[in-house]
Amino acid sequence: MKRKFSIYYIILSILFFCVGCSNDKPTVSKISSTVLPVSSTIPSKTALVKEDKKTEVNAAKTAPLTKREGGIPVLMYHSIGFEKDNPVRLPVKNLEKQMKYLKDNNYTTLSLDEVYDYFQNNKPIPEKSIVLTFDDGYLDNYTKLYAVMKKYEFKGTIFVITKAINNEKDYLTSKQLKELENNNLSIESHTACHENLSELSYDKQLKTLKNSKEFLEKTLNKKVKYIAYPYGKYNKDTLKAVKEAGYVMAFTTDGKWSDKSDGILTLDRVYVSGFFDMDTFINRVTNPNYEYN
Repeated sequence: MKRKFSIYYIILSILFFCVGCSNDKPTVSKISSTVLPVSSTIPSKTALVKEDKKTEVNAAKTAPLTKREGGIPVLMYHSIGFEKDNPVRLPVKNLEKQMKYLKDNNYTTLSLDEVYDYFQNNKPIPEKSIVLTFDDGYLDNYTKLYAVMKKYEFKGTIFVITKAINNEKDYLTSKQLKELENNNLSIESHTACHENLSELSYDKQLKTLKNSKEFLEKTLNKKVKYIAYPYGKYNKDTLKAVKEAGYVMAFTTDGKWSDKSDGILTLDRVYVSGFFDMDTFINRVTNPNYEYN
Protein backbone atom coordinates (compact mmCIF):
# COMPACT_ATOMS: atom_id res chain seq x y z
CA MET A 1 0.00 0.00 0.00
CA LYS A 2 2.76 2.35 0.92
CA ARG A 3 4.54 1.52 -2.37
CA LYS A 4 1.42 2.27 -4.42
CA PHE A 5 0.99 5.57 -2.59
CA SER A 6 4.59 6.50 -3.30
CA ILE A 7 4.25 5.77 -6.99
CA TYR A 8 1.04 7.78 -7.09
CA TYR A 9 2.69 10.70 -5.33
CA ILE A 10 5.59 10.67 -7.80
CA ILE A 11 3.21 10.73 -10.78
CA LEU A 12 1.31 13.71 -9.34
CA SER A 13 4.56 15.60 -8.75
CA ILE A 14 5.67 15.11 -12.36
CA LEU A 15 2.30 16.31 -13.71
CA PHE A 16 2.42 19.46 -11.52
CA PHE A 17 5.94 20.31 -12.68
CA CYS A 18 5.01 20.03 -16.37
CA VAL A 19 1.98 22.28 -15.98
CA GLY A 20 4.16 24.86 -14.22
CA CYS A 21 6.71 24.81 -17.04
CA SER A 22 4.03 25.53 -19.62
CA ASN A 23 3.37 28.91 -17.92
CA ASP A 24 7.03 30.02 -17.86
CA LYS A 25 8.42 32.82 -20.13
CA PRO A 26 9.67 31.75 -23.58
CA THR A 27 13.18 30.37 -23.69
CA VAL A 28 16.06 32.19 -25.42
CA SER A 29 15.75 29.92 -28.43
CA LYS A 30 12.11 30.95 -28.95
CA ILE A 31 12.72 34.75 -28.91
CA SER A 32 16.10 34.91 -30.60
CA SER A 33 14.52 35.27 -34.02
CA THR A 34 12.79 38.54 -32.97
CA VAL A 35 15.99 40.35 -31.87
CA LEU A 36 17.18 42.96 -34.43
CA PRO A 37 20.76 42.75 -35.65
CA VAL A 38 23.24 44.75 -33.54
CA SER A 39 24.03 47.14 -36.42
CA SER A 40 20.39 48.22 -36.67
CA THR A 41 19.92 48.95 -32.98
CA ILE A 42 23.26 50.34 -31.70
CA PRO A 43 25.12 52.89 -33.86
CA SER A 44 28.79 52.30 -34.43
CA LYS A 45 31.40 54.65 -32.91
CA THR A 46 31.89 56.27 -36.31
CA ALA A 47 28.17 56.88 -36.66
CA LEU A 48 28.02 58.43 -33.20
CA VAL A 49 30.88 60.81 -34.03
CA LYS A 50 29.17 61.82 -37.28
CA GLU A 51 25.88 62.37 -35.50
CA ASP A 52 27.55 64.47 -32.80
CA LYS A 53 29.24 66.59 -35.46
CA LYS A 54 25.95 67.00 -37.31
CA THR A 55 24.22 68.04 -34.11
CA GLU A 56 27.02 70.51 -33.34
CA VAL A 57 26.78 72.13 -36.76
CA ASN A 58 22.99 72.32 -36.66
CA ALA A 59 23.15 73.82 -33.18
CA ALA A 60 25.54 76.48 -34.45
CA LYS A 61 23.21 77.33 -37.32
CA THR A 62 20.22 77.67 -35.02
CA ALA A 63 22.07 79.17 -32.04
CA PRO A 64 20.21 82.08 -30.48
CA LEU A 65 21.41 85.53 -31.43
CA THR A 66 23.07 87.56 -28.76
CA LYS A 67 24.25 91.03 -27.88
CA ARG A 68 27.65 89.38 -27.25
CA GLU A 69 30.22 90.77 -24.87
CA GLY A 70 33.72 91.88 -25.81
CA GLY A 71 33.05 93.33 -29.24
CA ILE A 72 33.64 91.85 -32.70
CA PRO A 73 36.95 90.95 -34.35
CA VAL A 74 37.09 92.99 -37.55
CA LEU A 75 40.08 91.60 -39.43
CA MET A 76 42.13 93.85 -41.71
CA TYR A 77 43.87 92.26 -44.69
CA HIS A 78 45.47 93.80 -47.77
CA SER A 79 46.98 91.90 -50.69
CA ILE A 80 46.53 88.14 -51.12
CA GLY A 81 49.84 87.16 -52.63
CA PHE A 82 53.49 86.72 -51.79
CA GLU A 83 56.35 89.18 -51.77
CA LYS A 84 59.48 88.58 -49.73
CA ASP A 85 59.70 90.71 -46.59
CA ASN A 86 56.33 92.36 -47.27
CA PRO A 87 53.93 91.75 -44.34
CA VAL A 88 50.87 93.22 -46.06
CA ARG A 89 50.92 90.45 -48.66
CA LEU A 90 49.37 87.26 -47.32
CA PRO A 91 50.06 84.08 -49.33
CA VAL A 92 46.83 82.50 -50.53
CA LYS A 93 47.72 79.18 -48.86
CA ASN A 94 47.80 80.99 -45.52
CA LEU A 95 44.47 82.65 -46.22
CA GLU A 96 43.03 79.23 -47.07
CA LYS A 97 44.15 77.84 -43.70
CA GLN A 98 42.68 80.78 -41.84
CA MET A 99 39.32 80.60 -43.60
CA LYS A 100 39.18 76.84 -43.03
CA TYR A 101 39.75 77.42 -39.32
CA LEU A 102 36.87 79.91 -39.22
CA LYS A 103 34.57 77.53 -41.11
CA ASP A 104 35.49 74.49 -39.01
CA ASN A 105 34.85 76.48 -35.84
CA ASN A 106 31.44 77.73 -36.94
CA TYR A 107 32.21 81.43 -37.30
CA THR A 108 29.66 83.66 -39.03
CA THR A 109 31.01 86.39 -41.30
CA LEU A 110 29.08 89.66 -41.15
CA SER A 111 28.42 92.26 -43.80
CA LEU A 112 29.00 95.88 -42.83
CA ASP A 113 25.24 96.45 -42.94
CA GLU A 114 24.91 93.81 -40.22
CA VAL A 115 27.73 95.39 -38.23
CA TYR A 116 26.05 98.79 -38.46
CA ASP A 117 22.69 97.38 -37.35
CA TYR A 118 24.39 95.72 -34.39
CA PHE A 119 26.19 98.85 -33.20
CA GLN A 120 23.51 101.42 -33.98
CA ASN A 121 20.23 99.51 -33.71
CA ASN A 122 21.13 96.81 -31.18
CA LYS A 123 20.24 94.09 -33.65
CA PRO A 124 21.53 90.76 -32.28
CA ILE A 125 24.25 88.82 -34.09
CA PRO A 126 25.54 85.24 -33.79
CA GLU A 127 27.86 84.63 -30.85
CA LYS A 128 30.84 83.69 -33.04
CA SER A 129 30.66 86.62 -35.45
CA ILE A 130 33.63 87.98 -37.38
CA VAL A 131 34.19 90.62 -40.07
CA LEU A 132 36.65 90.25 -42.97
CA THR A 133 37.95 93.44 -44.57
CA PHE A 134 40.56 93.96 -47.31
CA ASP A 135 42.18 97.34 -47.95
CA ASP A 136 43.23 99.11 -51.17
CA GLY A 137 41.58 97.01 -53.92
CA TYR A 138 44.42 94.87 -55.26
CA LEU A 139 43.91 92.78 -58.37
CA ASP A 140 44.71 89.63 -56.39
CA ASN A 141 41.53 90.24 -54.40
CA TYR A 142 39.81 89.12 -57.61
CA THR A 143 42.28 86.51 -58.86
CA LYS A 144 42.97 84.80 -55.50
CA LEU A 145 40.78 86.03 -52.64
CA TYR A 146 37.52 85.72 -54.57
CA ALA A 147 37.76 81.94 -55.05
CA VAL A 148 38.55 81.26 -51.39
CA MET A 149 35.64 83.38 -50.20
CA LYS A 150 33.27 81.60 -52.58
CA LYS A 151 34.53 78.21 -51.44
CA TYR A 152 33.67 78.91 -47.81
CA GLU A 153 30.59 81.02 -48.62
CA PHE A 154 31.97 83.92 -46.59
CA LYS A 155 31.06 87.59 -46.71
CA GLY A 156 33.73 90.27 -46.86
CA THR A 157 34.35 93.94 -47.67
CA ILE A 158 36.99 95.49 -49.91
CA PHE A 159 37.85 99.14 -49.22
CA VAL A 160 39.16 100.46 -52.54
CA ILE A 161 41.33 103.41 -53.59
CA THR A 162 39.14 104.69 -56.38
CA LYS A 163 41.82 106.54 -58.41
CA ALA A 164 43.63 103.22 -58.78
CA ILE A 165 40.58 101.46 -60.22
CA ASN A 166 40.95 101.00 -64.01
CA ASN A 167 44.23 102.94 -63.89
CA GLU A 168 46.83 100.84 -62.08
CA LYS A 169 47.75 97.39 -63.38
CA ASP A 170 47.86 95.74 -59.97
CA TYR A 171 44.43 97.04 -58.96
CA LEU A 172 40.86 96.05 -59.71
CA THR A 173 38.74 97.21 -62.63
CA SER A 174 35.18 98.50 -62.57
CA LYS A 175 33.97 95.26 -64.13
CA GLN A 176 35.63 93.23 -61.42
CA LEU A 177 34.19 95.49 -58.71
CA LYS A 178 30.69 94.80 -59.99
CA GLU A 179 31.22 91.04 -59.99
CA LEU A 180 32.68 91.04 -56.50
CA GLU A 181 29.88 93.27 -55.22
CA ASN A 182 27.33 90.76 -56.51
CA ASN A 183 29.08 87.83 -54.85
CA ASN A 184 29.34 88.68 -51.15
CA LEU A 185 32.42 90.91 -51.43
CA SER A 186 31.01 94.35 -50.82
CA ILE A 187 32.92 97.34 -52.19
CA GLU A 188 33.36 100.43 -50.01
CA SER A 189 35.60 103.52 -49.84
CA HIS A 190 39.28 103.90 -48.95
CA THR A 191 39.34 107.51 -50.28
CA ALA A 192 40.26 108.58 -53.79
CA CYS A 193 44.06 108.63 -53.52
CA HIS A 194 44.89 106.98 -50.18
CA GLU A 195 45.73 110.29 -48.54
CA ASN A 196 46.66 110.68 -44.89
CA LEU A 197 43.47 112.50 -43.95
CA SER A 198 44.87 113.90 -40.72
CA GLU A 199 47.38 115.98 -42.73
CA LEU A 200 44.82 117.52 -45.09
CA SER A 201 42.67 120.62 -44.72
CA TYR A 202 38.98 120.09 -44.11
CA ASP A 203 38.12 120.98 -47.71
CA LYS A 204 40.65 118.54 -49.16
CA GLN A 205 39.43 115.80 -46.87
CA LEU A 206 35.85 116.39 -47.92
CA LYS A 207 36.87 116.36 -51.59
CA THR A 208 38.62 112.98 -51.51
CA LEU A 209 35.84 111.47 -49.42
CA LYS A 210 33.15 112.71 -51.81
CA ASN A 211 35.04 111.83 -54.99
CA SER A 212 35.55 108.25 -53.85
CA LYS A 213 31.95 107.84 -52.77
CA GLU A 214 30.53 109.31 -55.98
CA PHE A 215 32.71 107.11 -58.18
CA LEU A 216 31.67 103.93 -56.38
CA GLU A 217 27.98 104.83 -56.28
CA LYS A 218 27.96 105.51 -60.01
CA THR A 219 29.94 102.37 -60.82
CA LEU A 220 28.03 99.98 -58.56
CA ASN A 221 24.61 101.62 -58.58
CA LYS A 222 24.33 101.47 -54.80
CA LYS A 223 24.61 103.68 -51.75
CA VAL A 224 28.17 103.73 -50.38
CA LYS A 225 28.01 104.25 -46.62
CA TYR A 226 31.26 102.92 -45.15
CA ILE A 227 34.93 103.92 -45.23
CA ALA A 228 38.29 102.79 -43.88
CA TYR A 229 40.76 105.58 -43.14
CA PRO A 230 44.11 105.21 -44.98
CA TYR A 231 46.84 104.44 -42.43
CA GLY A 232 44.06 104.59 -39.83
CA LYS A 233 44.68 108.35 -39.51
CA TYR A 234 41.97 110.92 -38.80
CA ASN A 235 41.26 114.08 -36.81
CA LYS A 236 38.24 116.14 -35.76
CA ASP A 237 37.89 117.56 -39.25
CA THR A 238 37.85 114.04 -40.64
CA LEU A 239 34.88 113.05 -38.50
CA LYS A 240 33.02 116.16 -39.59
CA ALA A 241 33.88 115.64 -43.28
CA VAL A 242 32.90 111.96 -43.16
CA LYS A 243 29.44 112.91 -41.90
CA GLU A 244 29.04 115.67 -44.48
CA ALA A 245 30.09 113.34 -47.29
CA GLY A 246 27.36 110.89 -46.26
CA TYR A 247 29.25 108.05 -44.59
CA VAL A 248 27.67 106.48 -41.50
CA MET A 249 30.40 104.12 -40.27
CA ALA A 250 34.20 104.22 -40.47
CA PHE A 251 37.17 102.09 -39.48
CA THR A 252 40.67 102.82 -38.20
CA THR A 253 43.67 100.49 -37.93
CA ASP A 254 43.73 100.45 -34.12
CA GLY A 255 44.53 96.86 -33.21
CA LYS A 256 41.59 95.85 -31.04
CA TRP A 257 38.21 94.23 -31.49
CA SER A 258 35.48 96.65 -32.55
CA ASP A 259 33.28 97.69 -29.66
CA LYS A 260 30.38 100.10 -29.23
CA SER A 261 32.58 102.23 -27.02
CA ASP A 262 34.87 102.97 -30.02
CA GLY A 263 32.35 105.27 -31.65
CA ILE A 264 30.66 104.46 -34.96
CA LEU A 265 33.13 106.59 -36.97
CA THR A 266 36.28 105.27 -35.25
CA LEU A 267 35.86 101.50 -35.04
CA ASP A 268 38.91 99.33 -34.37
CA ARG A 269 40.28 96.58 -36.59
CA VAL A 270 42.69 93.69 -36.02
CA TYR A 271 45.59 93.58 -38.48
CA VAL A 272 46.50 90.25 -40.12
CA SER A 273 50.11 90.09 -41.30
CA GLY A 274 51.50 87.79 -43.94
CA PHE A 275 54.12 86.79 -41.38
CA PHE A 276 51.64 85.37 -38.84
CA ASP A 277 51.55 81.66 -38.05
CA MET A 278 48.23 79.95 -37.26
CA ASP A 279 48.65 80.24 -33.50
CA THR A 280 48.96 84.01 -33.79
CA PHE A 281 45.94 84.20 -36.06
CA ILE A 282 43.82 82.07 -33.72
CA ASN A 283 44.84 84.20 -30.75
CA ARG A 284 43.74 87.35 -32.56
CA VAL A 285 40.28 86.03 -33.44
CA THR A 286 39.61 84.47 -30.04
CA ASN A 287 41.10 86.94 -27.53
CA PRO A 288 39.08 90.17 -27.20
CA ASN A 289 41.16 91.66 -24.41
CA TYR A 290 44.57 91.92 -26.04
CA GLU A 291 45.61 95.00 -27.99
CA TYR A 292 47.38 94.14 -31.23
CA ASN A 293 49.78 96.27 -33.22
